[in-house]
Amino acid sequence: MRMTILPSGEAVPALGQGTWYMGDLPARRAAELAALRAGMDLGMRLIDTAEMYGDGAAERLVGAAIAGRRDQAFIVSKVLPHHATRRGTATACEASLKRLATDHIDLYLLHWRGGVPLEDTLAGFADLQRAGKIRHWGVSNFDGDDMDELSALAGGSAVAANQVLYNLTRRGIEFDLLPQCAAAGVPLMAYSPIEQGRLLRDPVLGDIASRHQATPAAVALAWVLRQPGMIAIPKASTAAHVAQNHAAFNISLDDGDLAALDRAFAPPRSKQPLEMI
Repeated sequence: MRMTILPSGEAVPALGQGTWYMGDLPARRAAELAALRAGMDLGMRLIDTAEMYGDGAAERLVGAAIAGRRDQAFIVSKVLPHHATRRGTATACEASLKRLATDHIDLYLLHWRGGVPLEDTLAGFADLQRAGKIRHWGVSNFDGDDMDELSALAGGSAVAANQVLYNLTRRGIEFDLLPQCAAAGVPLMAYSPIEQGRLLRDPVLGDIASRHQATPAAVALAWVLRQPGMIAIPKASTAAHVAQNHAAFNISLDDGDLAALDRAFAPPRSKQPLEMI
Protein backbone atom coordinates (compact mmCIF):
# COMPACT_ATOMS: atom_id res chain seq x y z
CA MET A 1 0.00 0.00 0.00
CA ARG A 2 1.39 3.39 -1.01
CA MET A 3 1.43 5.79 1.92
CA THR A 4 0.99 9.55 2.33
CA ILE A 5 2.77 11.35 5.16
CA LEU A 6 0.81 13.68 7.42
CA PRO A 7 2.52 16.81 8.79
CA SER A 8 3.03 14.95 12.09
CA GLY A 9 5.14 12.38 10.25
CA GLU A 10 2.52 9.65 10.52
CA ALA A 11 2.03 7.56 7.39
CA VAL A 12 -1.53 6.82 6.24
CA PRO A 13 -2.78 4.88 3.20
CA ALA A 14 -2.93 6.94 0.03
CA LEU A 15 -6.03 4.97 -0.98
CA GLY A 16 -8.79 4.82 1.58
CA GLN A 17 -12.53 4.23 1.60
CA GLY A 18 -15.41 6.70 1.54
CA THR A 19 -18.83 6.13 3.07
CA TRP A 20 -21.04 8.90 1.67
CA TYR A 21 -24.51 7.37 1.03
CA MET A 22 -23.57 4.18 2.86
CA GLY A 23 -25.43 2.84 5.88
CA ASP A 24 -28.80 4.21 4.78
CA LEU A 25 -30.49 1.00 3.61
CA PRO A 26 -30.72 -2.11 5.82
CA ALA A 27 -30.84 -4.34 2.72
CA ARG A 28 -27.33 -3.21 1.76
CA ARG A 29 -25.79 -3.39 5.22
CA ALA A 30 -24.19 -6.83 4.93
CA ALA A 31 -22.59 -6.03 1.57
CA GLU A 32 -21.36 -2.63 2.78
CA LEU A 33 -19.84 -4.14 5.92
CA ALA A 34 -18.12 -6.78 3.81
CA ALA A 35 -16.79 -4.06 1.48
CA LEU A 36 -15.27 -2.00 4.30
CA ARG A 37 -13.70 -5.07 5.87
CA ALA A 38 -12.35 -6.25 2.52
CA GLY A 39 -10.78 -2.84 1.99
CA MET A 40 -9.06 -3.03 5.35
CA ASP A 41 -7.75 -6.48 4.45
CA LEU A 42 -6.18 -4.92 1.34
CA GLY A 43 -4.55 -2.14 3.37
CA MET A 44 -7.19 0.52 2.66
CA ARG A 45 -7.55 1.10 6.38
CA LEU A 46 -8.26 4.85 6.14
CA ILE A 47 -12.05 5.13 6.32
CA ASP A 48 -13.74 8.48 5.82
CA THR A 49 -17.16 9.31 7.24
CA ALA A 50 -19.07 12.25 8.76
CA GLU A 51 -21.86 13.06 11.16
CA MET A 52 -23.81 14.40 8.17
CA TYR A 53 -23.80 11.12 6.22
CA GLY A 54 -27.19 9.56 6.74
CA ASP A 55 -27.58 11.55 9.97
CA GLY A 56 -24.98 9.30 11.57
CA ALA A 57 -25.91 6.05 9.79
CA ALA A 58 -22.54 5.90 8.00
CA GLU A 59 -20.66 6.33 11.28
CA ARG A 60 -22.65 3.49 12.82
CA LEU A 61 -21.80 1.31 9.82
CA VAL A 62 -18.10 2.14 10.19
CA GLY A 63 -18.28 1.34 13.89
CA ALA A 64 -19.64 -2.10 13.09
CA ALA A 65 -17.05 -2.68 10.35
CA ILE A 66 -14.07 -1.92 12.59
CA ALA A 67 -15.37 -3.82 15.62
CA GLY A 68 -12.59 -6.04 16.92
CA ARG A 69 -9.96 -4.39 14.73
CA ARG A 70 -10.05 -0.73 15.76
CA ASP A 71 -6.26 -0.60 16.03
CA GLN A 72 -5.98 -1.41 12.32
CA ALA A 73 -8.19 1.49 11.19
CA PHE A 74 -7.47 5.18 10.64
CA ILE A 75 -10.86 6.86 11.07
CA VAL A 76 -11.68 10.25 9.56
CA SER A 77 -14.91 12.01 10.51
CA LYS A 78 -16.27 15.53 10.21
CA VAL A 79 -18.16 18.11 12.21
CA LEU A 80 -20.85 20.18 10.51
CA PRO A 81 -20.09 23.91 10.37
CA HIS A 82 -23.12 24.92 12.44
CA HIS A 83 -21.95 22.57 15.21
CA ALA A 84 -18.38 23.87 15.10
CA THR A 85 -18.38 26.25 18.06
CA ARG A 86 -15.96 25.37 20.84
CA ARG A 87 -18.65 23.64 22.89
CA GLY A 88 -20.59 22.37 19.89
CA THR A 89 -17.51 20.68 18.43
CA ALA A 90 -17.08 18.72 21.65
CA THR A 91 -20.74 17.70 21.69
CA ALA A 92 -20.67 16.64 18.03
CA CYS A 93 -17.48 14.66 18.53
CA GLU A 94 -18.91 12.80 21.52
CA ALA A 95 -21.94 11.82 19.44
CA SER A 96 -19.70 10.62 16.60
CA LEU A 97 -17.56 8.60 19.01
CA LYS A 98 -20.67 6.90 20.34
CA ARG A 99 -21.88 6.00 16.85
CA LEU A 100 -18.41 4.79 15.86
CA ALA A 101 -18.14 2.78 19.08
CA THR A 102 -14.62 4.05 19.71
CA ASP A 103 -12.85 6.29 22.18
CA HIS A 104 -11.01 8.41 19.61
CA ILE A 105 -11.13 9.69 16.02
CA ASP A 106 -7.83 9.72 14.16
CA LEU A 107 -8.55 12.77 11.99
CA TYR A 108 -11.44 15.16 12.68
CA LEU A 109 -12.34 17.67 9.98
CA LEU A 110 -14.43 20.82 9.77
CA HIS A 111 -16.77 19.80 6.94
CA TRP A 112 -16.86 23.24 5.29
CA ARG A 113 -16.70 26.91 6.21
CA GLY A 114 -19.71 28.27 8.05
CA GLY A 115 -20.54 31.26 10.21
CA VAL A 116 -18.58 30.13 13.28
CA PRO A 117 -15.20 31.90 13.63
CA LEU A 118 -12.33 29.56 12.87
CA GLU A 119 -10.72 30.48 16.20
CA ASP A 120 -13.65 28.88 18.03
CA THR A 121 -13.43 25.68 16.00
CA LEU A 122 -9.67 25.44 16.54
CA ALA A 123 -10.20 25.89 20.27
CA GLY A 124 -12.67 23.01 20.17
CA PHE A 125 -10.21 20.83 18.28
CA ALA A 126 -7.46 21.66 20.78
CA ASP A 127 -9.76 20.70 23.67
CA LEU A 128 -10.53 17.39 22.00
CA GLN A 129 -6.85 16.67 21.39
CA ARG A 130 -5.96 17.36 25.01
CA ALA A 131 -8.75 15.02 26.09
CA GLY A 132 -7.51 12.27 23.75
CA LYS A 133 -10.76 12.28 21.77
CA ILE A 134 -9.05 13.14 18.45
CA ARG A 135 -5.48 12.59 17.32
CA HIS A 136 -5.30 15.06 14.41
CA TRP A 137 -7.58 17.77 13.03
CA GLY A 138 -8.07 19.15 9.56
CA VAL A 139 -10.47 20.89 7.22
CA SER A 140 -12.61 20.13 4.19
CA ASN A 141 -13.65 22.26 1.23
CA PHE A 142 -11.13 25.00 2.06
CA ASP A 143 -9.84 27.08 -0.85
CA GLY A 144 -6.53 28.94 -0.91
CA ASP A 145 -7.83 32.03 0.87
CA ASP A 146 -9.35 29.83 3.58
CA MET A 147 -6.03 28.05 4.05
CA ASP A 148 -4.21 31.40 4.30
CA GLU A 149 -6.67 32.56 6.94
CA LEU A 150 -6.27 29.31 8.83
CA SER A 151 -2.47 29.37 8.80
CA ALA A 152 -2.46 32.91 10.21
CA LEU A 153 -4.34 31.79 13.34
CA ALA A 154 -2.66 30.54 16.49
CA GLY A 155 -2.36 26.78 16.10
CA GLY A 156 -3.59 26.89 12.50
CA SER A 157 -0.36 25.49 11.12
CA ALA A 158 -1.17 22.15 12.80
CA VAL A 159 -3.80 21.37 10.13
CA ALA A 160 -3.26 17.76 9.06
CA ALA A 161 -5.20 17.63 5.77
CA ASN A 162 -7.65 19.43 3.50
CA GLN A 163 -10.36 17.26 1.93
CA VAL A 164 -11.60 18.61 -1.40
CA LEU A 165 -13.39 17.53 -4.56
CA TYR A 166 -10.83 16.33 -7.12
CA ASN A 167 -11.13 14.11 -10.16
CA LEU A 168 -10.62 14.28 -13.92
CA THR A 169 -13.64 16.53 -14.40
CA ARG A 170 -12.88 18.73 -11.36
CA ARG A 171 -9.29 19.87 -11.87
CA GLY A 172 -9.51 23.46 -10.66
CA ILE A 173 -7.34 22.87 -7.58
CA GLU A 174 -4.35 22.11 -9.80
CA PHE A 175 -3.94 25.79 -10.65
CA ASP A 176 -3.38 27.11 -7.13
CA LEU A 177 -4.69 25.12 -4.16
CA LEU A 178 -2.78 21.92 -4.90
CA PRO A 179 0.65 23.61 -5.19
CA GLN A 180 -0.16 25.83 -2.19
CA CYS A 181 -0.92 22.85 0.03
CA ALA A 182 2.07 20.92 -1.32
CA ALA A 183 4.38 23.82 -0.43
CA ALA A 184 2.92 23.91 3.08
CA GLY A 185 3.20 20.14 3.49
CA VAL A 186 -0.56 19.70 3.90
CA PRO A 187 -1.92 16.57 2.19
CA LEU A 188 -5.03 16.84 0.06
CA MET A 189 -7.72 14.20 0.35
CA ALA A 190 -9.76 13.74 -2.83
CA TYR A 191 -13.43 12.98 -2.32
CA SER A 192 -15.58 11.70 -5.20
CA PRO A 193 -12.41 10.79 -7.17
CA ILE A 194 -14.53 8.95 -9.75
CA GLU A 195 -17.19 11.71 -9.89
CA GLN A 196 -19.71 9.40 -8.20
CA GLY A 197 -19.39 6.93 -11.06
CA ARG A 198 -20.18 9.35 -13.87
CA LEU A 199 -16.61 9.16 -15.21
CA LEU A 200 -16.91 5.46 -15.88
CA ARG A 201 -18.81 6.01 -19.13
CA ASP A 202 -16.13 8.21 -20.72
CA PRO A 203 -14.75 6.60 -23.91
CA VAL A 204 -11.19 7.96 -23.51
CA LEU A 205 -10.97 6.58 -20.00
CA GLY A 206 -12.42 3.31 -21.28
CA ASP A 207 -9.78 3.03 -24.02
CA ILE A 208 -6.94 3.61 -21.56
CA ALA A 209 -8.45 1.10 -19.15
CA SER A 210 -8.58 -1.50 -21.94
CA ARG A 211 -4.89 -0.98 -22.73
CA HIS A 212 -4.00 -1.48 -19.07
CA GLN A 213 -6.43 -4.40 -18.67
CA ALA A 214 -8.06 -2.50 -15.82
CA THR A 215 -11.39 -0.88 -15.03
CA PRO A 216 -12.08 2.79 -15.81
CA ALA A 217 -12.45 3.34 -12.07
CA ALA A 218 -8.94 2.05 -11.40
CA VAL A 219 -7.50 4.30 -14.11
CA ALA A 220 -9.35 7.34 -12.73
CA LEU A 221 -7.97 6.57 -9.28
CA ALA A 222 -4.44 6.03 -10.61
CA TRP A 223 -4.70 9.45 -12.25
CA VAL A 224 -5.66 11.11 -8.93
CA LEU A 225 -2.97 9.23 -7.02
CA ARG A 226 -0.26 10.33 -9.44
CA GLN A 227 -0.11 13.53 -7.39
CA PRO A 228 2.39 13.44 -4.50
CA GLY A 229 0.84 13.90 -1.08
CA MET A 230 -2.62 12.87 -2.28
CA ILE A 231 -5.15 10.63 -0.55
CA ALA A 232 -8.19 9.29 -2.45
CA ILE A 233 -11.34 8.05 -0.73
CA PRO A 234 -13.60 6.34 -3.29
CA LYS A 235 -16.81 4.74 -2.08
CA ALA A 236 -17.33 1.08 -2.86
CA SER A 237 -20.41 -0.78 -1.67
CA THR A 238 -19.23 -4.30 -2.54
CA ALA A 239 -16.05 -6.25 -1.91
CA ALA A 240 -15.61 -6.78 -5.67
CA HIS A 241 -15.72 -3.03 -6.28
CA VAL A 242 -13.16 -2.50 -3.51
CA ALA A 243 -10.79 -4.93 -5.21
CA GLN A 244 -11.21 -3.09 -8.52
CA ASN A 245 -10.34 0.21 -6.83
CA HIS A 246 -7.30 -1.30 -5.14
CA ALA A 247 -6.01 -2.31 -8.58
CA ALA A 248 -5.21 1.38 -9.20
CA PHE A 249 -1.83 0.68 -7.61
CA ASN A 250 -1.00 -1.73 -10.44
CA ILE A 251 -1.43 0.98 -13.09
CA SER A 252 1.40 3.22 -14.24
CA LEU A 253 0.02 5.86 -16.56
CA ASP A 254 2.53 6.82 -19.25
CA ASP A 255 2.99 10.17 -20.98
CA GLY A 256 0.63 9.13 -23.77
CA ASP A 257 -2.10 8.21 -21.30
CA LEU A 258 -1.73 11.50 -19.45
CA ALA A 259 -1.73 13.52 -22.68
CA ALA A 260 -4.90 11.78 -23.84
CA LEU A 261 -6.58 12.52 -20.54
CA ASP A 262 -5.47 16.16 -20.70
CA ARG A 263 -7.07 16.45 -24.13
CA ALA A 264 -10.30 14.92 -22.88
CA PHE A 265 -10.30 16.73 -19.52
CA ALA A 266 -8.47 20.02 -19.91
CA PRO A 267 -6.35 21.23 -16.96
CA PRO A 268 -7.18 24.70 -15.59
CA ARG A 269 -5.49 27.72 -17.14
CA SER A 270 -6.66 30.19 -14.49
CA LYS A 271 -7.96 30.20 -10.96
CA GLN A 272 -11.33 28.48 -10.60
CA PRO A 273 -13.87 28.70 -7.78
CA LEU A 274 -13.50 25.72 -5.46
CA GLU A 275 -16.08 23.14 -6.48
CA MET A 276 -18.19 21.19 -4.00
CA ILE A 277 -20.85 18.50 -4.28
